Amino acid sequence: MSNDRETQVPVDAGDYRTLRVHRDGAVLTVEIAAPPMNLLGPELVHDLVSLIQRAESDAGVQVLVFTSADPDYFISHVDVTRIAAYRAEAARLTGEASIALLFRYLSASRLVTIAQIEGRVRSAGDEFVLACDMRFAALETAVFAQFEAAFGQLPGGGAVQHLTRLLGRGRALEVLLSADDYSAELAERYGWINRAMPGDQLEGFVQRLAHRIASFSAAGRVAIKQRVNAISLAPVEDFRYDSDQFGESARTPETQRLYAATLDAGFQQRETELDLGSWLGTEVQNDAD
Repeated sequence: MSNDRETQVPVDAGDYRTLRVHRDGAVLTVEIAAPPMNLLGPELVHDLVSLIQRAESDAGVQVLVFTSADPDYFISHVDVTRIAAYRAEAARLTGEASIALLFRYLSASRLVTIAQIEGRVRSAGDEFVLACDMRFAALETAVFAQFEAAFGQLPGGGAVQHLTRLLGRGRALEVLLSADDYSAELAERYGWINRAMPGDQLEGFVQRLAHRIASFSAAGRVAIKQRVNAISLAPVEDFRYDSDQFGESARTPETQRLYAATLDAGFQQRETELDLGSWLGTEVQNDAD
């Protein structure tokens, strides 16, 4: 959990390695900047933990807006070469080495969180935005996916819990089993996100909404969010189960073999992942053959 010294650091202090934080009254805009493609690695998880700790300790902060400095990638996915390291960083907040529990902690927080999505957001990146309270995406550039099935894995960061509740059984199975990319337009139609809109309107809309929400009673926000979570947010045990299953499968010889083969072929490289859904459908199938 947080320590007293760290939580006294101003929430918008400039000591994050992968986040750029700007405060405007009760609204904190957090820009993700983790080159070369915003992979979720230990540095980004470390900074997210610090940010959450500091924001929760500051009664003046009410709303967090997450954006990306990279127009092509919001959060691409986890760095599969550093799974143990980023899970250990998550334990600083929850006491357990699990990004699923870190993300669920964010969902249960008093803070209202909004994801302003441009570019690709896949697997754990998608699970991060699903953990946010609201998701708004650029029609032209936002791409969504859960590709764990291509590696023989169960998503470990909460996707099964969120997508089944948001999309319904059939569409959740389509998304989770296809391991394919989905456009912002289709994501909106499926209920994956709140709205898709032209990219040149996105920031203005999100900022207006964030400041409107922040202007109302804090007690009302907390009460509403607690009741909605009580109805719709899966229990901690369900997130823990999925996280444990992902961690175990990541260590199996078959998954390790698939990680190694795809990394050699271009996985986790910026240009390859621009069209990852199609690439995985070809590359993993060829490897299996």
